[in-house]
Amino acid sequence: MSRKIYMQQLEEEARHQARNARLAFADAGMGPPTNPRPLQHVLMEILEQGKATLDKLWETALVPFHAAVSKPAQKAYLGTFLLATTSLFLLALSSVAYGLFYYNFVPQVSVERTVHLQFGNGHPHGTATFGYSLASLQPYDVSILLHLPRTPNNLATGNFMLDLSLLAAPGSPSVPKIPTPTVSAAGMQGSTQRKLAHSRRPAILTYASLITDTASTLSGLPWHMLGWKTESEVLEVAMFEGLEFSRGSGNVAQELELIVEADEKMQFYEVGIRIVARFGGLRWIMYYHRILSYVIFTSLFWTSSMISALIAWLVLASYFPSGSTLVKKEEPTPSAIKTEPSETEPSVTEGLSDTSRTFPTLTRHMPLHFTSGEGSGRFEEMMKEEEDVLQSTGVQPLIAEADDEAEGAETSGFRDSGIGTSLEEDRRAQLQKRRKALPSNRD
Repeated sequence: MSRKIYMQQLEEEARHQARNARLAFADAGMGPPTNPRPLQHVLMEILEQGKATLDKLWETALVPFHAAVSKPAQKAYLGTFLLATTSLFLLALSSVAYGLFYYNFVPQVSVERTVHLQFGNGHPHGTATFGYSLASLQPYDVSILLHLPRTPNNLATGNFMLDLSLLAAPGSPSVPKIPTPTVSAAGMQGSTQRKLAHSRRPAILTYASLITDTASTLSGLPWHMLGWKTESEVLEVAMFEGLEFSRGSGNVAQELELIVEADEKMQFYEVGIRIVARFGGLRWIMYYHRILSYVIFTSLFWTSSMISALIAWLVLASYFPSGSTLVKKEEPTPSAIKTEPSETEPSVTEGLSDTSRTFPTLTRHMPLHFTSGEGSGRFEEMMKEEEDVLQSTGVQPLIAEADDEAEGAETSGFRDSGIGTSLEEDRRAQLQKRRKALPSNRD
């Protein structure tokens, strides 16, 4: 629509210019031009100029588009796409790599297990398993949790002993780093597993006088009636501080055995063990600053991956250039090579010019005619035929002929055939001498 409006404006401008021209001629007292150009021609020229201007503007507007779809631009787009795809892929791979590294390097911060005590034969004792929850070369704090009711027997027991042994996996041949004591309690005499750590600690319920205990019970009576509070106490007894297992899976505890040694018969609600890792160094940073650690280590993994990919790309590019094409190598076929006469070897036609020559022959033979362009081969064949004829007839060259040949050898540097000169007359005289010598030789 804008193109049509532009063309209409051009037509109006052409009409206006033509009207102004007529008015100018009228004001000057001059008639119209003797050979005025038709308005149609003027309009056509203006339209062609406008069309050329529009085409130029259109081409100028399409220059960025042509540059955007050119081969260098397409190559740049492809390289950018491959770079972005590779970067995203390596970023995802680096995130997965950091997750695996965190899972294998940072152990569980807290491990809790329930110990089920056994009664009836000796002191109460129980076992529990850790599996592969613990790690080597990592300090741990180990404590026993006892949930005891405040029964008369438990209160009357007073102090009692807790005997805890951390055992290796069954059949582990490793030598323990931590020495084990020789003391053994009842219930552990039949154990054949190797001890990695052993500890004995005392424990006792919190003392409360009769008045304090009665006042506490009366004040919490509503809670006792609703079941929100019980007459019990939870004891946490520390058994190990900073326990560290030596390197190797066989030196990490996977099982435990607990013995409660008391003079009185005790009652228990629940018994458990809690192991808390005491982090330090890199593990402490990775556990307590997880987001920062993720950003730093993922960036390091991604940077190393990108550098490795860039080195691999450069190596492949050096072995397989992008612009190289496979060209079939063809063995050169043996062909007849034209050999030129050597400059040191004298040629039969050396010293002769490009003019024609005629050489005499024997009687009843056509004279030899040498023309430039026939080549030296034909000339040598004719000379050989003449020599064969001379040898077959037994004609000996005359002395004058030999003298002439000697003189010709001395003056072999002539450059023209000299047809019609004295040299040609000498050759004719030699021919006549040969003809005269033939009959005498035949007789």
